[in-house]
Amino acid sequence: MIIWDYLVEIFAKATSDWKFIFEIALRVVLAVIIGGVFGSERARHGRAAGMRTHILVCLGAALTSMTGVFLADYMNYTGDVTRISAQVVSGIGFLGVGMIIIKNNNVVSGLTTAAGIWATSIVGIALGCGFYSGAIIASVFMFIAMVLLSKFEKYKRKNEVVYIEIDDMYKTNKVINQVRELVNHECPYKILPAKSGYSKHIAIVMIIEKQLKFDISKVLELENVVFIDDEE
Repeated sequence: MIIWDYLVEIFAKATSDWKFIFEIALRVVLAVIIGGVFGSERARHGRAAGMRTHILVCLGAALTSMTGVFLADYMNYTGDVTRISAQVVSGIGFLGVGMIIIKNNNVVSGLTTAAGIWATSIVGIALGCGFYSGAIIASVFMFIAMVLLSKFEKYKRKNEVVYIEIDDMYKTNKVINQVRELVNHECPYKILPAKSGYSKHIAIVMIIEKQLKFDISKVLELENVVFIDDEE
C-alpha cells in the first residue's frame, strides 16, 4: 500500500502540473514533425526507412530524455538521468547497420539513410530534454545536407547509379537492352527485389558513366518501366 500511495502521489503531482504536460506534448509533436520531415525525404528516394521509421526513432529518443527529466523532477532521482539517453546513441547504430548494403562493383548504398536515422535520434534526445533551439537549428542544417548537398554530390560523381523498377519480371532483359541502347554503352547492372514490394515487379540497378551525359528521364518512357531513381 505504501508503494501504491507513493505512485498515486507522483501521478497526481505530474498531472496537476499543466506546464509540464504542455512541455511533454510540445516535445512529442516536434519529434513527430521533425522525424516525419526527414522520413518523407528518405521515402521519396524509395528507402525502406521512411516516414514511420524516422518518426518512431525520433519519438522514442525523445521519450528516453523525457523519462530522465521525469525521474529527476518528480521522483527525486539523484543518479545520472542521462544514462538512458546515452544508450540511444550507441543502440541506434544496430538499426543503421541494417540499412547499409554493398552492391555490385563495390557501390555502397544506405549510408545517408543510416546517418540520418542516427542524427534523427540525437534530435529526439535534444527535444526530450527541452533543448528546442539546438534541435531545430540542427534539423535545418540536416535537411540542407540531405536535400541540397545531395545535388552537389550527384554533380561531382563519376558514375550514376540508376534504380529502375519494372512491372513485369519477364521483360527484364528487354528493358536492360533498351537502356543500353539509349546510353549506347554496356553498363553493368544488378537485379534486386523491387522496393515497392509488388510480387510481379523487379528492380534493375545500373551504373552509368557521367561522361555519357545520359538523360535518366528517358528511361521512364520505356514500356514496363514504372519507377526510376538516382541512387545515393
